[in-house]
Amino acid sequence: MTYTVDKSDDQWREELTPQQYAVLRAAGTERAWTGELLDESRAGLYTCAACGAELFKSGTKFDSHCGWPSFYESIRPESVELIEDNSHGMVRTEVRCASCGSHLGHVFPDGFGTPTGDRYCMNSVSLAFTPEGSPE
Repeated sequence: MTYTVDKSDDQWREELTPQQYAVLRAAGTERAWTGELLDESRAGLYTCAACGAELFKSGTKFDSHCGWPSFYESIRPESVELIEDNSHGMVRTEVRCASCGSHLGHVFPDGFGTPTGDRYCMNSVSLAFTPEGSPE
């Protein structure tokens, strides 16, 4: 897939912290229960930490008790790219930013009690948060 934000590996390494690079560009996962956005409850907007693309609204965030920020839907279907992931002996659906191709996390069909039944399980380090009413 061709992304609107296209940077070299060296550019990504220069712009991202080592932890962000490991998750966003190398499809790593931050440790459960450690992300700074896990308990974020203010109204606002979640964007891609790599390119700033809008990904999730705070109203779709819910406490899934899984250790990572969870959302039941993206801001727009075309804002994320869903890819079959067969790594680690499992079949999962990887979620990437549709603007830059950065790894965000995975989506699972176990968001019980949510309007969509989905749980977008995202790495905090892959997201940036802007509270509602804040200057951008």
